[in-house]
Amino acid sequence: MSTLYLASSSPRRRELLTQIGVPFTVVKAPIDETPRPGEASLAYVQRMAEEKAKAGWHSLPQPRAGQVLGADTAVIAHGRILGKPGDEVDALAMLALLSGSTHEVITTVALFDGARMDTCTASARVTFRSIGETEARAYWASGEPADKAGGYGIQGLGAIFVEKLEGSYSAVVGLGLFETAALLQRNGIACWQAS
Repeated sequence: MSTLYLASSSPRRRELLTQIGVPFTVVKAPIDETPRPGEASLAYVQRMAEEKAKAGWHSLPQPRAGQVLGADTAVIAHGRILGKPGDEVDALAMLALLSGSTHEVITTVALFDGARMDTCTASARVTFRSIGETEARAYWASGEPADKAGGYGIQGLGAIFVEKLEGSYSAVVGLGLFETAALLQRNGIACWQAS
């Protein structure tokens, strides 16, 4: 069976892969995550996932073997791609934009073996209740929003903002499990492996 490497520093992605019984080794995959001018949100997320998988592959020692999984999640609100907030001002602006409205979350997963790239995408529509400034500041002070696309974590304290979710919950967390499991299985990596 092929060795799987995860090109991600996200603890949520590690937890999700572990949840479905897939062993992996984490590798570094630093890339520039700046959207290109005029780049559509879906194209951006796919490009990021593929670039992370390739960067992870190139970080492996020679001779390279196995497969590298890269993933990217973007929050899209009012036509804007919201990445991770740079600071409190940025996070509060994101929460104000999400407050009382519906946004889309897209996660693409890419699997690269040095020659072939295979991808899958999962998405969800998330509706937030209204969030006041005092509450938004308290949420920022919790530390949770700092490393999350869109400035919130649905699996943590940010769950109280979510009025409605349509689509893949795990995609909002950072790895659509249904889609990822199918991607791995068609590339020879089984889920529910004995530990």
